[in-house]
Amino acid sequence: MREIEVKYRVQDTEALMVVLKTRGIELGAPVYQDDQAYAPTGWSYGDSKLGVSFVRLRTVDGRHAFTLKRPAENALACEEHETAVADREQMHRAILTMGFYPTVRIAKVRRTAVLADFSLCVDEVEGIGHFLELERMVPGDVSSEAVQAGLAVFVASLGIEAERTEETYDSLVRAARTSV
Repeated sequence: MREIEVKYRVQDTEALMVVLKTRGIELGAPVYQDDQAYAPTGWSYGDSKLGVSFVRLRTVDGRHAFTLKRPAENALACEEHETAVADREQMHRAILTMGFYPTVRIAKVRRTAVLADFSLCVDEVEGIGHFLELERMVPGDVSSEAVQAGLAVFVASLGIEAERTEETYDSLVRAARTSV
């Protein structure tokens, strides 16, 4: 399976929440996510992400998950594998031993709703602001561009002011930190 996403920077979160409520879209409770992103040794920001495996350790409410993502057609269309991890520190050491290095830490508060065939997330990402992210899991033979276009149509139908980005949170966080 592949995870296909679209991501939008949102300036007026209140307007977004009003529109979602009007549409009957109920977001779950806010959840704090603590993510450590990793890249393979030899890869640097500015290099292409396509076909490169990246990993993440995420902690939510004391539970840890390991995720591998490999971008295919673009940075937001990825082959994805995820599993629970009992010991974050031991997994961190294993990731380093596998030839990855830590890039950035991403801390965010996420509220999620599951719609017909996709997830909708409203994220407040420390240091970079508020985002609307739509995610859909699809088989490998489905066009990521078509899925992203369909998700973009849904966002446009909300009638909110939102700026689409093709960047992942790790790239956005890193860019914000290096511009200071």
